[in-house]
Amino acid sequence: MTTQVTDHQGGVWSIAVPIPDNPLGHTLVHLLETDRGPVLIDTGWDDPESWDTLVAGVAACGFALADIHGVLITHHHPDHHGLSAKVREASGAWIAMHAADTAVVRRTREAAPGQWLDYLLVKLTTAGAPEEHLAPLREARAKGGGRKLPGRRAALPDREIEPGELLDLPGRRVRAIWTPGHTPGHVCLHLEEEHPGAGTSGRAGGFGRLFSGDHLLPGITPHIGLYEAPDEEGNPPSYANAVEGSGEVIDPLGDYLDSLERIGRLAPAEVLPAHQHAFSDAGGRVRELIAHHEERLSGLRALLREPLTAWQLAESMEWNRPWDQIPYGSRNIAVSEAEAHLRRLVKLGHAERVPGSEPATYLAV
Repeated sequence: MTTQVTDHQGGVWSIAVPIPDNPLGHTLVHLLETDRGPVLIDTGWDDPESWDTLVAGVAACGFALADIHGVLITHHHPDHHGLSAKVREASGAWIAMHAADTAVVRRTREAAPGQWLDYLLVKLTTAGAPEEHLAPLREARAKGGGRKLPGRRAALPDREIEPGELLDLPGRRVRAIWTPGHTPGHVCLHLEEEHPGAGTSGRAGGFGRLFSGDHLLPGITPHIGLYEAPDEEGNPPSYANAVEGSGEVIDPLGDYLDSLERIGRLAPAEVLPAHQHAFSDAGGRVRELIAHHEERLSGLRALLREPLTAWQLAESMEWNRPWDQIPYGSRNIAVSEAEAHLRRLVKLGHAERVPGSEPATYLAV
C-alpha cells in the first residue's frame, strides 16, 4: 500500500484516501494542525484499505490517529463522512457538520429497510424511466433489498457547523461558508491566514486557502444533489410534488449557482478540493462552472419545445460518454441532474409541467 501525502505548508497536509471501485480514485482528506491537536477535514470511504491508508497518512504527517482532536465534514457523502465513526472511536475526536446534512444522516440511519428503493421507484417512474430500468429495482424490492444502503452506519455529528462561523480551532482562523447545491448542507472552509507560499509560487491576489470539498473542483463539474424535504412519513416527496407543491420550488441548482458566486467574491489565493489537486484562480473556475450550467439550461429549454420527461431530457443531454454506454447506477444520477436543471427552469418561469401528464412531461414557456 502506497500512501500519497502532500505537505501544503503552514500545518496543512492532504492524504489521498482511496474510494473502492470508483473512477474518482480517492478523496483528499486534509489534516490541519491546531494548538489543540490535528483536525481532519473529511475522512474518506468506510473500507479497510481506506482506513489503513488514512492511518498511515496521519502518521506520515507526524501524528498518531489518537492525536486527532476533531473532524470537520464538508458534506455527508460516504466518500467524505464514511470513516468518521472509526476516527472518533480511535481518538475521541468530535465531529462537526452543517445541520442540513446532519438531518440527511439521521434520516438515512433511521430509514426502514427498502425505504430508499420505494422512493427511487416512485421518483424514476415519475421521471419516465422505461420498464427495463425499473425492473431490477422492483426485483430487488421484492427480495427485501435496501438493507445495505450506504450511510446507514454513518456517524451522527457532535457539533453543528454554523454558516459564517469562525470555528473553535485554537491557533487557526477557519471560517465556515455554507455552499448548498451538491448537498443541502455542504460547507467550504476558509483558512483566513496568509498563504505561506504566497509571493513565491505565482499565487497572485486573493487571500487565504479554501477547503472546497466537492463544491469547487479543478476539472470536474460537481453533481447537483436533488435534495428535498421529507414528507409526513419521513420520505422525500416525488419530483412532481416538489415542483408543483404549494410551497416554494426547491431549487438545488439555483442554490449551487448562488454559492459559486459567493466563493467567486471570496477570491481565495488557493483552493484545496477533496478530489483531483490544489489549484489557484478560483474566480476563473467559478466563471467556467456558471457558464456551463447557463449553456445547459439554454440547451434544455430548446429541447422542451416539445413535451419531454426528465428521463428523455437526460437521454438528450451531453455526458462524458453516449447514453447507451452510461452504467445503470450512473443513469439514475444523470436523471437527477436533469431534474435539478428542470427545477431551475420551473423556478425561473421558463418551463412548466403539462397538466395531468403521467409520467410528468414538461414544456418550455
